[in-house]
Amino acid sequence: MKKYIILLYITLSASFCLAQTKTEIGIKAGLSIPNLTSGSSANPVSNGYTSRLDGDAAIHAEFHIGKSFSIQPQLEYSSQGGKKNGMQAFTPPDEILQQFPAGQAPTYLYAEYKSIAKINYLMLPVLAKYYFNLKKKWGAYFAGGPFISYLLNAKNITKGSSIVYLDPKKTQPLSSQMLSFDSKDNVTSDLHRFNAGISGHLGVDYKVAGGSLFIEAGGNYGFIDIQKNNLDGKNKTGAAVINLGYQFKL
Repeated sequence: MKKYIILLYITLSASFCLAQTKTEIGIKAGLSIPNLTSGSSANPVSNGYTSRLDGDAAIHAEFHIGKSFSIQPQLEYSSQGGKKNGMQAFTPPDEILQQFPAGQAPTYLYAEYKSIAKINYLMLPVLAKYYFNLKKKWGAYFAGGPFISYLLNAKNITKGSSIVYLDPKKTQPLSSQMLSFDSKDNVTSDLHRFNAGISGHLGVDYKVAGGSLFIEAGGNYGFIDIQKNNLDGKNKTGAAVINLGYQFKL
């Protein structure tokens, strides 16, 4: 983790030293389409997430080093997470574990319900940006680089009622009674506060008086497993992002 922080701040410091010409400020907002990836993890809690929709917003400074190249650090609010709907694994609460003899309690149980993981970060990407001139007022660009992020808050929201099973195929019901899964839990303390990864996007801009309007699409991906406890699974964050914005010269 330390090496990512050092690399990012060296790049950020260099951007201020190298920028000798035009400087611009941009603001943008749009949609984040996040998901939680589990890789090759066999932990059932990690698996089964799909994408959801939420918000993304950022402010950036662009330091032009040459005609076609610039460095762009930005401060970004990024909503991450994912959702599940249907049969899924969960860690048994204490009231269920007490029903089993000592040493025979299952690690996971299964039930059908809806769950949404909402994980919000403050991200600091530092992007290298390259421009392509299209027409007199039109331009296109690619930007990419590393980021570090700080976890603002995280919630796990569950809804629905279900019979609890010992297996995902529903062949071993724990009882015939339905259990409510309606809950809204703060899970911030269960996750690592810091993450690091890579971010990038493609964009098109149109020059207007005093600046430019732009639209861009891209994404980000975190390199660090977010959970502190392996029983909660091993997931990495990531999101596709679509933003509209305005940029003006200082």
